[in-house]
Amino acid sequence: MQTLGRLIAMSLLAAVIVVVAVVSIQNIELVSIRFLLWQSVRLPFGILLALGVGLGLILGSLIPLGSRR
Repeated sequence: MQTLGRLIAMSLLAAVIVVVAVVSIQNIELVSIRFLLWQSVRLPFGILLALGVGLGLILGSLIPLGSRR
């Protein structure tokens, strides 16, 4: 049963990666992020989207590690 759960989780992760890749390729318009007084360099929207999703996946996988005792 645990193997089936891992297979489903990996399949969902692969589907998310494929969707983000397709959306990233199709969105090449240059944008910049503004936060308070800081402004980023102009990057394609798809790159920023992929970075945001990647950072979210990494942080989301690290949070449960901190709650284990």
